Amino acid sequence: MAVTRSPTVRLLAGLAITLSTVAVYSGYNLWQLHGLRRVQTETIDRDRTDSLLLLRVQNNLNSLALTMRDMLDATEPYKLSAWKSQFKRMQNDLTDALAREETLSRANPDQRRYLTTFATQFWDAVDRIFAMAENGQDQEARTQIRLSLQARQEALSTAVARLLVQNNESEEQAAAQTREIYARAERTAYLFLAAMMVLVAATGLYLVHWNRGMFAQVATLSERRSELARQLISTQENAFRHISRELHDEFGQILTAIGAMLNRAARTNPPLAPGVRADLEEVREIVQSTLDKVRALSKALHSVVLDDDDLEGALNVYLPGFERRTGVEVRYEKDGVSQQMEPEVAVHLYRILQEALNNVALHSKSQHVTVRLRFHENTVVLEVQDAGIGFHGFKPSRGQSRGMGLTSMRERAELLKGRIEFLENGGGALVRLTVPLDPEEAHAGA
Repeated sequence: MAVTRSPTVRLLAGLAITLSTVAVYSGYNLWQLHGLRRVQTETIDRDRTDSLLLLRVQNNLNSLALTMRDMLDATEPYKLSAWKSQFKRMQNDLTDALAREETLSRANPDQRRYLTTFATQFWDAVDRIFAMAENGQDQEARTQIRLSLQARQEALSTAVARLLVQNNESEEQAAAQTREIYARAERTAYLFLAAMMVLVAATGLYLVHWNRGMFAQVATLSERRSELARQLISTQENAFRHISRELHDEFGQILTAIGAMLNRAARTNPPLAPGVRADLEEVREIVQSTLDKVRALSKALHSVVLDDDDLEGALNVYLPGFERRTGVEVRYEKDGVSQQMEPEVAVHLYRILQEALNNVALHSKSQHVTVRLRFHENTVVLEVQDAGIGFHGFKPSRGQSRGMGLTSMRERAELLKGRIEFLENGGGALVRLTVPLDPEEAHAGA
């Protein structure tokens, strides 16, 4: 099976591309905002202020036109020199407006020179006319107003109107430029959103593809692990069965023969000396004790009852022996109608029971244990419950492993397609194993 390479490099590359895209987009937007700010401050706002000043100038020119019309009206009782102060006020306001407008205007230099020249000529003509009026030449002064001064005022008004039209055109161009900037920003936002969606989708699809490959590898490894566990447990059971038979058949027969020979030696004629007879009796007891231990070990490694009978028969033999060997009182409860099960299933249940009871004897510090075997319609439930310190109370000492027995029980439960639970129950521990009784499913798991 090929090893899937880590996606770290590709994900980092994707992250770099994403960050670069964000940086480019941010830089482009900042440039667009700078351009928009420049258009607003240097064009729109400036032209708007310039237009307001030009309107002020135009308003002053219109006021001058009305004043000159009143000066030419023969029904006015005032002398021309009486209008001089009013002209002076309008001159000051107009000069101030033109000076401010000149700092903001973006008109070409010829237009600016034309406006400045005409304004200067206009006020020179006004000074001459008032000089003539002060010298008593009112009729000549009115003639100059009609022939020269009004024409100059109209020329100034026309120049100001042209500047206003140029400002309006410039504002329209700036508005169009602003709309174009907004349109580009909108298009860029859509492109950025599309690029981000493509990057996210590509990253997501790549991760999905990689995860599918990883899950496929994990599933394959899980199947291989289950198969290896099945083979290891099968090999272990075969080894236990072989060793059990060797102990029972070979060593058991040897020890039995030694015991028979010792019995015959004790009955020899003439009788043995009392000291020798006592030694033979002691050796015979040692041999018998060893034979009992060998037989107990043989049954622990593999119960012959499992081959000849069923799980219940094996429990009836094993539980009393466990009680005698460990001193832990065992209470056995059976519920439901017994059902036939595959030999492999019975072996796994028996081994899980052995491991659970060994944990009770070694770690629980409990003097009582309850074993329950419950048969349901499609499942069998095996429970081992003690009144000891529980799973959390057990603290392994140095050199003592913790969890290997539990791991072995989990492995066997998985092979049976069953479920095993390790629970705390009223201060003690409860091991509950639930196994399906479907022959095909149980056999497939085993």
